[in-house]
Amino acid sequence: MKSLLLFALFLLNCAIHKETPDVYICDSGKAPRYHYKSNCRGLSNCSYKIVKISLNRAKKEGKTLCAWED
Repeated sequence: MKSLLLFALFLLNCAIHKETPDVYICDSGKAPRYHYKSNCRGLSNCSYKIVKISLNRAKKEGKTLCAWED
């Protein structure tokens, strides 16, 4: 019974803490967009490093989805 309860708690925890997808941004400090694909056309002009961050972090930084990926 205890193992069933632990398993139920584990499933509940997974449901609450869903992982968010990673996105890509140009790490210039001024780039306003995020991208789902590292080879997105919108990143082609990035002269800085392209980095992968969580979608939540990108949104917290005020970034919006690239128009090429709408």
